[in-house]
Amino acid sequence: MWRYTAERYRDVPVVVGYDLMCEPNGEGIFLDVYDPELFYPEHAGGLLDWNQFYPRIIEAIREVDGETPVLVSAQGWGAVRWLPALEPVDDPHTVYMVHQYEPQEMYTHQGPEGGNGYPGEFDVDYDGAADRFDRAWLEGLLAPVAAFQETRGLPVSVNEFGAERWVPDAAQFMDDQLGLFEELGMNHLLWAWDPAWEPWTSSVNGMNYLYGPDPANASPVDSELLDVITRYWSRNTVRPSAFQAPD
Repeated sequence: MWRYTAERYRDVPVVVGYDLMCEPNGEGIFLDVYDPELFYPEHAGGLLDWNQFYPRIIEAIREVDGETPVLVSAQGWGAVRWLPALEPVDDPHTVYMVHQYEPQEMYTHQGPEGGNGYPGEFDVDYDGAADRFDRAWLEGLLAPVAAFQETRGLPVSVNEFGAERWVPDAAQFMDDQLGLFEELGMNHLLWAWDPAWEPWTSSVNGMNYLYGPDPANASPVDSELLDVITRYWSRNTVRPSAFQAPD
C-alpha cells in the first residue's frame, strides 16, 4: 500500500511527508499495556512491536521514492515516554515524531466542567498524591526528546499537540509548551480539529482555537490562546505565500 502511495505522490510538491501510521498502539489495544518497560521484555520482535514492522514499510517506499521524508511515530499512541524505545532506521530522510497531550484526562482534555489550571497542583500521574504541574513538569516530560536527539543525532518533531480551548490557563500552558518545543528545535504541528462541515463544528469544536474559551461559542473571536498560537506561527519565515517554486 505504501509503495503504491509513494510511487503515485512522489512528485507532487504539496506532499511534504509520509506519516506511516497515526499513533501505533497495538500493545494497548490487545494487551492493555501502556508502559514500554512492561511491553518490550516480553514482546520485542513480535507482531505487536512497531520496531519490526515500520522498517519494512520504509524499505518499500524507498524502492520508488528516495527523498520524500518519512514520519515515524513512537508506539504507545506516539507518547513521548515511548520515544526511547523507538529503534531508528538507516535512512537520512526519516523524521521521528511524538504526540503530546499530557496530562490528557487531568488537563488538556478535562472538558468544560474541569477546574485544573496551569500552573497548578493536582494528581498528574494517578498515584493518589498531588503533583506540581508547571513548566518544570513539561521540561521533565520532554526530557526523552532531548536525550533521543543527543544520543541518536536525529530530528524529532511533534505532529500533534494541543488542549481544548476552554481549559483554565490554556494560553500560558501553550506558551510554555511551544517555547520548549522551540528550545529543543522541534518542528511542531498543532492539532486543530475544525472541518468545514457546520453541523459537526457547531458542536464538536474543542480544538477549534478560533472560537475562544467559551464552550458555547461557535464563531471566531479574539482570545489570549489564539494570540499565543499566532505569535509563534509568526516566527516562520518560509511559508507557502512566500515560496517561489523553481522553474
